[in-house]
Amino acid sequence: MAVTIDLSGQVAVVTGGTRGVGAGISRALLAAGAEVVVCARRPPERPVEAAGRAARFLPADVRDPDAVHRLFERVRADHGGLDTLVNNAGGTPYGLLADAGPRRAARVVELNLTAPLTVALAAFPLLRVGGGSVVMIGSVSGTRPSPGSAAYGAAKAGLENLARSLAVEWAPRVRVNTVVLGMVRTERTGPHYGDDAGVAAVARTVPLGRLAEPAEAGGACVFLASPLAAYVSGARLEVHGGGERPAFLDAARHPSVPAAPEADREHEEE
Repeated sequence: MAVTIDLSGQVAVVTGGTRGVGAGISRALLAAGAEVVVCARRPPERPVEAAGRAARFLPADVRDPDAVHRLFERVRADHGGLDTLVNNAGGTPYGLLADAGPRRAARVVELNLTAPLTVALAAFPLLRVGGGSVVMIGSVSGTRPSPGSAAYGAAKAGLENLARSLAVEWAPRVRVNTVVLGMVRTERTGPHYGDDAGVAAVARTVPLGRLAEPAEAGGACVFLASPLAAYVSGARLEVHGGGERPAFLDAARHPSVPAAPEADREHEEE
């Protein structure tokens, strides 16, 4: 029997949902039938659409508690409630911690940990009315050393701990989970990893041999928002293609150890 996920009638908010991973998540929720509200500081260059439907854009800086409060008051007034919150907004520029300094590090932590906490707290009164789901978008940077993005990795580690704590505090009305993402192909892939050869080299470090597509992050969020995940809370769902090949495997070159797979060329173009 085929398994389908129908989120018709549900309302979802995706922070940072206008581009990259956030847009992929928004499109997946739209395709599943949900009404989707996306927020960001600036409107998207073009509407976020899927299955003949478009997400609604509302401006909000998630670092501003007053703006976040106004966002959810608007959602309450216009949509009557909220079923799913995807805390996706975040990111960081590359920079060694000692070079970046404490102020920049604090801003990174604010965007990737404090802001999702603020957003979740503002959404909670809506979510608890009929029961709902919060999905935190985490990162493998929060599970291993992250040179060049140390503050980001620390914030993502904290975000996962926050999700587990909220899953206990807000049960049984609201489920809270984390999607731990690895490397995802977006419009920022080229500037971050270099030309096609650089992207292919990075892809070979992933056991599945390629970077994820934003839609694959979206699929994980749709599952966690659905009744199929009704007994899933306080969990981490790793969407990272198997993680990262341990460096010693390539260094040893033992004949019983398979070589890193070639990247799937079909996924090298954005």
